[in-house]
Amino acid sequence: MPTRIADLVDLVDQLPQVARTEHGRYTKLAVAGHTFGYLWEPTRTVGLKQTLAEQLALVAERPEVFEVQFTAGAFGWVVVHLEGVERDELAELVFEAWRLTAPAALVAERDDELPT
Repeated sequence: MPTRIADLVDLVDQLPQVARTEHGRYTKLAVAGHTFGYLWEPTRTVGLKQTLAEQLALVAERPEVFEVQFTAGAFGWVVVHLEGVERDELAELVFEAWRLTAPAALVAERDDELPT
């Protein structure tokens, strides 16, 4: 079943210290003041921070669902087409983006608890 925007918002809101900021055409997702994602509602896509290896693996595996957005240092951002992912897969991607961005103490406190 395709993931809805409401599912993404619910997953993001389950993670500690996340702020959603509206910027007209998109919504910025941040933890402790650092961005880990962007939501574009009109296109039903979300850009998420990943490792470079994960970015390349996702795009190679399912190019109809994942696109390279950009790279920044050791990170590769990936565009996710929500209609192509299940909620549990999106939960893993959102959690990884959050974990790559959140302060170490916050990550340790959360441990490996995925949003549901």
